Amino acid sequence: MNGRDLRILLLGACGFGIAVAIGIGIVAAAGAYDVAADARQSTVFGHFIAWVRERSVDVRASAVDVPALNRPEMISDGASDYDEMCTGCHLAPGMPENEMRPGLDPKPPLLASGAPGDAKIQFWIIKHGIGMTAMPAWGRTHSDKEIWNIVAFLQNLPRLSPHAYRALVARGGDHHHHETGDGDHMKM
Repeated sequence: MNGRDLRILLLGACGFGIAVAIGIGIVAAAGAYDVAADARQSTVFGHFIAWVRERSVDVRASAVDVPALNRPEMISDGASDYDEMCTGCHLAPGMPENEMRPGLDPKPPLLASGAPGDAKIQFWIIKHGIGMTAMPAWGRTHSDKEIWNIVAFLQNLPRLSPHAYRALVARGGDHHHHETGDGDHMKM
């Protein structure tokens, strides 16, 4: 390929990119894409967004150093926090579907099902949240130690029966108090 052919190819690629950007801009400006949580998202777009989300988390979580997660007090404290903060979306062993989950898109994973997830990824997601989903950034109100406790618990969650889950939550106790921005304590 000579220099002239390469320039034509690059100009064509740039022109195509500009045309796609203009098309996306027109669709966005016209409000043609329905962002409602109860609107069925296109499969191609949904798969693309899921891929972008997963790649973003994988890249950022790769730098996380995982501490030892096998201390019983970590696991029980994490169980208590999970029970208070996470069961509305992710449920608990033996917990039936609730009224909120069907209205969420994407639907939060059932963390008690399947294999334990990657601890690095769990820590990063809990700390930073996931934009444009219902997953909050708990790192704004919780220390890394508290988040690692939740991760330690999550590593054990898929193996827990409903009875074992309740016992672990009870062992964690009621220690979940945080400061609001004005110095008052709030119970989560």
